[in-house]
Amino acid sequence: MKKIVLLPMDERPCNYKFPKRLFENEEIQIIEPQTLGFKKDGADYNIIKDFLCKECKDAYGLIISMDMLLYGGLIPSRIHHQDEEGLKKKLDTIKELKKENPSLKIFAFQCIMRCPSYSSSDEEPDYYEYYGKQIHDLGEAVNMHQVGISQGQRISELTKEIPEEYIEDFISRREINRQMNMYVIDLLREGYLDSLVIPQDDSTTYGYPAMDQKVIREKIQELGLIDRVLIYPGADEVELTLFARMLNTIKGECPKVYVKYACEKSKQIIPLYEGFPLDSTVSYHILSAGCQQTFSFEQADIILAISAPSENMEEAEYQPSIHTSYSIDRNLAEFLRFIKMRLAEGKVVSIADNAYANGADLSLIQLLNNNGLLLKVSGYAGWNTSANTIGTAIAEAVNYLYYGQSQNQMDFIVQRYLEDAGYCAKVRTQVKNNLPAGMNYFDVKEKDGVVSQMVNEQLQEFAKHYLSSIASEIKIMNVQMPWKRMFEVDLDARWQESEK
Repeated sequence: MKKIVLLPMDERPCNYKFPKRLFENEEIQIIEPQTLGFKKDGADYNIIKDFLCKECKDAYGLIISMDMLLYGGLIPSRIHHQDEEGLKKKLDTIKELKKENPSLKIFAFQCIMRCPSYSSSDEEPDYYEYYGKQIHDLGEAVNMHQVGISQGQRISELTKEIPEEYIEDFISRREINRQMNMYVIDLLREGYLDSLVIPQDDSTTYGYPAMDQKVIREKIQELGLIDRVLIYPGADEVELTLFARMLNTIKGECPKVYVKYACEKSKQIIPLYEGFPLDSTVSYHILSAGCQQTFSFEQADIILAISAPSENMEEAEYQPSIHTSYSIDRNLAEFLRFIKMRLAEGKVVSIADNAYANGADLSLIQLLNNNGLLLKVSGYAGWNTSANTIGTAIAEAVNYLYYGQSQNQMDFIVQRYLEDAGYCAKVRTQVKNNLPAGMNYFDVKEKDGVVSQMVNEQLQEFAKHYLSSIASEIKIMNVQMPWKRMFEVDLDARWQESEK
């Protein structure tokens, strides 16, 4: 048995629970810390260090969030007041781990700090509630001005709108975080890390994250590390991606992945919350997972089926789209037929349902249900950003390639249908519109209570209608609201093979 230690990016299920749910089996043991923080309250560094030093001594590999090690989590990385020297000392932990266990394979990831385009302090500093959009727009204007697109007046206007101390706080933290990205790259160069991913969370083509990315890329190129440090859109799926990479490393394989698009034009769209063309992001995710892209489905080990539209991506909450980029350019009939034919040939087929952001395409779910394909495909994902979806679908495919239709695999895909399609695309909005008095989207007061019960009941109804072909094989074990808000859900569901 190979022991893999995981230091997750935060305590949300997608980071803390998904890797173990999918990848742990009789060959892979996954160990994660028992104590982390809660949302804006970061985890204790000393507890994390003790955990790592204890568990990594005899481990095969470590998948580590540098944001957790340095700041105590992803959200704390956006609001901390730590100085550069103190943060740099924390990186010595990596050197200690490698010294104690030289053969330990360390796959690390560290986000570029985001800058959302909306005003909300839910995951940002308090002042972002009032000046978030202006701060984002200022970064966009500054970046556009840097590349020769005149924005002088816009910069002047926004600078006057935002209190100076808020701009200073935001930019100074970005500078520290960017410098920590640089120090982590040095760890890779010095041989302490075996792999490094720098995901860009919630980004656009222009803005503060794009400017940070440019500086980081220049260093990577200067050091000759462009084949070892990967920068691409994503965040919450990266642990799954790196577990797929770790599994491929253990097996000594580099699976070939063929990408099937429901619409060829979709390759060049820039998905919501991302700054890269879709096909570029897909290529990075395949590489990051320890796979290789092939342009022959006959030679492929894995078929990654992508359902994106030909033009602007829309939010799942407002589906079905009325635009031809969804209904005509995206040929779901041909897409479905291709999937059926590859399944008949015994191929591993995983669906990245990224037609919409923040939820599944319910028309595709209905097609899969009507054609009895929900549990015949090897993987499915359709949650949050396009990158989150792509990375998850690839991870499912890699796990299926080696272990087939295991209980873990089947449980995980059932959970994806219930969460990505049921909760994200439908139930979340229904419950949000009927919250009890005193509750709102960002505060439902409790993890387990009236709202989680409402979600559970509506997911049961969703399964009867949209997943009717497998509803009798699904058992929802538990539903909670992990951060006491509506955005994410902690859903435990199992697949039980029908006796008929």
